[in-house]
Amino acid sequence: MVRLRLDLAYDGTDFSGWAKQPGRRTVQGEIEEALGKILRLPEPPVLTVAGRTDAGVHARGQVAHVDLGVEAFGALESRHGRRAPAAPSAEAESAARSGDTGSAEVRSGDTGSAAARSTRAGADVARPAGASVEIGSALAGSAADAGAPDDMDERLSSLCRRLAGVLPPDVRVYRVTVAPRGFDARFSAMSRRYAYRVSDAPGGVDPLRRREVVWYSRPLDVDRLNAAAAALLGEHDFAAFCKKREGATTIRELQRLDWVRQDGILVATVVADAFCHSMVRALVGSLLPVGEGRLAVDWPGQVLTRAVRDSGVHVAPAHGLCLEEVRYPEAGELARRATETRRVRTLSA
Repeated sequence: MVRLRLDLAYDGTDFSGWAKQPGRRTVQGEIEEALGKILRLPEPPVLTVAGRTDAGVHARGQVAHVDLGVEAFGALESRHGRRAPAAPSAEAESAARSGDTGSAEVRSGDTGSAAARSTRAGADVARPAGASVEIGSALAGSAADAGAPDDMDERLSSLCRRLAGVLPPDVRVYRVTVAPRGFDARFSAMSRRYAYRVSDAPGGVDPLRRREVVWYSRPLDVDRLNAAAAALLGEHDFAAFCKKREGATTIRELQRLDWVRQDGILVATVVADAFCHSMVRALVGSLLPVGEGRLAVDWPGQVLTRAVRDSGVHVAPAHGLCLEEVRYPEAGELARRATETRRVRTLSA
């Protein structure tokens, strides 16, 4: 199995969020269907994503990974027109080791039909992630053992171009690479950075930016917004700003939350090691009435301390939010970070 990293972006306006849902158009569904079609798989592969965005939320720096059997790359051609060789059969490998090279060559060349290759690829995709053979970006060592084609970079470039032709224009996969050993798009992430954009212009939002900027009908004070945001920084139980999920912790480390005014648009930058459901939009929703002077600067901090949902916290509209970046540690720390992230956190005394 080969693990690929996909860097992607999408306009969330017409999607029912990231996660695949029956009968609904989702980002995950579109990309998985496109991959299955291009790679000629019997069933679409399954993506794992860094951050599952809600309906209407955008992404400029989303990251996902997918595990594929080596046979799947046979559907891709390099720019020299070569297809990936089929992985050698167990019989061929055994014959080669015993010195029966003639018959081994015949058997390894008998690749079978395209349908058979697709079936084998589908079987590999279904293998549990823990059983996969992840390979480094240098395509050495374990890559050779996995039977990956020598021109993998060219084939991944071809995959990226073909995705551009198959996917709808509101979602783009702009980079596909072989993931380093230990990489997990979700659990290896160190932090996620979101931006929330608001306009308080009396005449409303620029029509050309209406899908990514929320209009607020009252003037907002940046200093008040930042003063209130400062009390929310650090590791806390953010239950007051999260939709409760059974068995999930609401303890998070909010590393950055600040506002600036850029070209007439107020932009909140929000960074945390991870976010729970609706957390960013609830934080923004608690700050906006402070920015207009309707609530005291210390009110969001008081809500945080109580650690229960407050009826005064309104979740801000989805279309103002965009996932801008996901950060990962150095390659040697990816597996350790994934193990650490999987632990359920508790607040230290």
